[in-house]
Amino acid sequence: MAVFSKILTMLRGNLREIGQSVVDGNATTIYEQEIVGAKNHVAVARQDLTAVMAKEMQTGREIERLQEEIRKFEGLAMQALQKNEAGLAEEVAAKVADLEAALTEQNAARNEFAAHVVRLKELIRNAEATLREHERQLTMAKTTESVYKATATISQSMGSSGSRLMSAKESLERIKQRHQDMADRMQAAEALEGEFGSKALESKLAAAGIGDKANRKAEVMARLQARMQTESAREGSADIQANARE
Repeated sequence: MAVFSKILTMLRGNLREIGQSVVDGNATTIYEQEIVGAKNHVAVARQDLTAVMAKEMQTGREIERLQEEIRKFEGLAMQALQKNEAGLAEEVAAKVADLEAALTEQNAARNEFAAHVVRLKELIRNAEATLREHERQLTMAKTTESVYKATATISQSMGSSGSRLMSAKESLERIKQRHQDMADRMQAAEALEGEFGSKALESKLAAAGIGDKANRKAEVMARLQARMQTESAREGSADIQANARE
């Protein structure tokens, strides 16, 4: 029974508290080793149970043998009495008495073995049920620990990555701002050129009808009109010559 005392001592305690505490430090490994040790004790208890059951079976066979011997010697004693061999019958009766005493001892032993078998089976069932619950708690604890580690890793990764992403975003914003500044400066330069530069003066002269650009349109129109008059005159002369030949 000492082995079951060890099992119960090893596994006693509140399961929920143990399951919650195993996430700290090396408690998970220690807890798992305790379960492995308890399993080993249960395995030893099973071997002890099989030994006790074997003893019970052997005792049962010995009881059957003694009962057969008693029946045999009782028959021999009856035969001795039938032949008026009282002394011989008494010797056989003494043998039967010895056999009955041995039978009583074997019956007591078998009853004790049977009681041990019942008790051991019950203890093993309880121990195995407790182990299953502890293994379930261990699995949950390992899962919780893995989630905690993964969460911590993700948090650390996001922390460092987040700072890098923020730095990259700030750099991108600065580049965009520089581009916008350049575009604004170019637009402002064009506006100043139109207002104060040479283009502004040319525009004002053209608007006043002064300068090459101002006369260019009139020159083009005059040239086109002169070309049209020349072509019309040529066509008129050709028509007159044709009529004269006719």
